[in-house]
Amino acid sequence: MTRPTFPLNAWYAAAYDVEVKRGLLARTICNKPVVLYRKQDGAAVALADACWHRLVPLSLGRLEGDNVICGYHGLEFDDTGRCVYMPSQHTINPSACVKSYPVAEKHRFIWIWPGDPALADPALIPDLHWNNDPDWAADGKLIEVKCDYRLVVDNLMDLTHETFVHGSSIGDRAVAESPFEATHSDRFAYITRWMEGINPPPFWAKQYGRPGKVDRWQIIRFEAPCTVAIDVGVAEAGTGAREGNRSRGVNGYVLNTITPSTDKTCLYFWAFARNYDLKNQARTHELREGVAGVFREDEVVLEAQQRAIDANPDHQFYNLNIDAGSMWARKLIDRMIDAELAGRTAFPAAAE
Repeated sequence: MTRPTFPLNAWYAAAYDVEVKRGLLARTICNKPVVLYRKQDGAAVALADACWHRLVPLSLGRLEGDNVICGYHGLEFDDTGRCVYMPSQHTINPSACVKSYPVAEKHRFIWIWPGDPALADPALIPDLHWNNDPDWAADGKLIEVKCDYRLVVDNLMDLTHETFVHGSSIGDRAVAESPFEATHSDRFAYITRWMEGINPPPFWAKQYGRPGKVDRWQIIRFEAPCTVAIDVGVAEAGTGAREGNRSRGVNGYVLNTITPSTDKTCLYFWAFARNYDLKNQARTHELREGVAGVFREDEVVLEAQQRAIDANPDHQFYNLNIDAGSMWARKLIDRMIDAELAGRTAFPAAAE
């Protein structure tokens, strides 16, 4: 049996909240085809996307009331997955059910729990509260990337690549040359990097909007198995940003949660949140499109990396100092997988 690359007992983002409507949305989550929709009261539903009768995807059917009608032979399933109508017969086979998945709506995402439903504790939903916090303005997108989701996690845990992949926007030599600190707990891994007394790169120069040297920070928090929140920003050099006073600068959060779709594809949900110029919708749009351009550069690299991995299946990765964050992230993912394989619960809903 091939070892899994992701745990099932976890909350994964299945869609942005605005994607799930009074219609049928097909997604593949952890190698499981699912169909998502909203009931008449607005509650989200996730069912296995395969009719009990002949396995035709239910997403090819239609929504009627709170029930899904199979588009092939007309079997009707309620929001729990139970068949409530079969054509040309009065007796319904009691085994006629499709799997229903626990879902939750939080931080502007629809989350799905593909594992044991009894373990689906909403307290374990990753913390991305900046995405709908009134003190922050945020927007983002979904990227469907043709790579193992862990490659995206690796990318986010080592921002040294900004110097070389994103040199025209957020990268400069300071990122690659500055020291960093790596720490971890049972469920979280952190990378903290400060770049003090530097010239801001183009992206931050535009956000900061003033001349002079800045202190720049990147504080990365990985939450197992696949969520990365990055505290970023710049402030006037020497004004106490490192000690907690960021009033002389601008602060943002890069919010990322990466859902395995298949073993070699993933759904990469991201958003950029800021705590300045909150009412300026034009800036929100500009930031979303600008960050999207940065992430398109990552997408090219990650998909090329996956193709190279496929072409060199026996190659062993070698780790450098800069890989400390991604190494700890993978260890935490592996612990969750090991716990599932051993029949144990992975981690409690503990504070960081």
